Amino acid sequence: MSHVSRRKILGGALAAGALARPAIAQGAPLKIGLMLPFSGTFAALGENIAAAFELCLAENGGKFGGRAVTVVRLDDESDPAKAPANVNRLLGRDNVDVLVGTVHSGVVMALVQAAREKEVPLIIPNAGNVAATRDLCSPLVFRSSFSNWQPAYGMGKVLAARGVKKAAWVTWDYAAGKESADGFRDGLKSGGAEMIQVLTLPFPETNFQPILAQLPGLGVEAVGSFFAGGGAVQFVKDYAAAGLRDKIPLCGSGFLTEGVLKPQGAAAEGIQTALHYGDGLDNAKNKWFREAFHKATNRAADVYAVHGYDAGQMLAAGLAATKGDAAATKALAAGILATKIDSPRGAFTLSASHNPIQTIWLREARNGENKVIGTAAEALADPGTGCKMAA
Repeated sequence: MSHVSRRKILGGALAAGALARPAIAQGAPLKIGLMLPFSGTFAALGENIAAAFELCLAENGGKFGGRAVTVVRLDDESDPAKAPANVNRLLGRDNVDVLVGTVHSGVVMALVQAAREKEVPLIIPNAGNVAATRDLCSPLVFRSSFSNWQPAYGMGKVLAARGVKKAAWVTWDYAAGKESADGFRDGLKSGGAEMIQVLTLPFPETNFQPILAQLPGLGVEAVGSFFAGGGAVQFVKDYAAAGLRDKIPLCGSGFLTEGVLKPQGAAAEGIQTALHYGDGLDNAKNKWFREAFHKATNRAADVYAVHGYDAGQMLAAGLAATKGDAAATKALAAGILATKIDSPRGAFTLSASHNPIQTIWLREARNGENKVIGTAAEALADPGTGCKMAA
């Protein structure tokens, strides 16, 4: 994926006085590549991100920074093996100026690499892998969502504040599970509590019985977990069926119950989770957003829609600072960093490593909703460990 940046070529020609900026001078539209899953397991997530991004664009009259926008959609199929070719397609054949993507943490690495090597602005509207805003941070990589560490930290902090002294963590053996476990451990530690055990099984296995059999003997007062989708449905049901629900409270990162409460049914009732969004948040922006999103899509807004909408807001702020010139990357980045984003989740700014500094809300599953019942952590920033931002 390494070749000479077209922006460097353009910059050199400008320095020589040999070339004008045709896209700006001739009023050509700005091209934004939405690389998201539009098929497969995560298709619903990709559709909500894209729909909310385009809602933000429509709210701005189809323009960012006064410049007309063309959106180019590409289905990444949540396939890391296809990611480099897909990125090159957007930057080569489609000649996009800005990248927005994606959901899958393995796929997003190709986008991060492109932003770092080819000087293309990237906004990540979901993937929570911490490397994107830690070791691989970049002046042109921004996240409108979360790091895997953040929600789990909030849950651990809540438990410690309640007097829990020992807890365990259950998850799949992959990056998101490990990073969430780190957050849970750090949240517990902040209040003097301890995570004494991490129990894992291979991704995406759902035979939880061997793990469930170990939990009663650990001497813990709570079990935290990170699962999502079908795995979360099965784990919550199996946990209740094993008779553990009333013995050791189950909690976790918000994705344990996000979007899956209906199939989880009564087994999920009362489970508390922590996330940067939840049902019933009482602020004017959220009320407007939920109504507008439902009107546009006939679907209820969720955390993924919020990510997409805020990716649009962040990009709008950056391009306002450059009057629509995406190649003016330093000014674009400064414009994003200087803006407080009026989000449905609550207003947030970005950290030095370009991850949201945001409230993590405490939610409880009640009658099919993840109702916000309090605050797990206020103004929480990812630690940004290992980030050495280029000048």
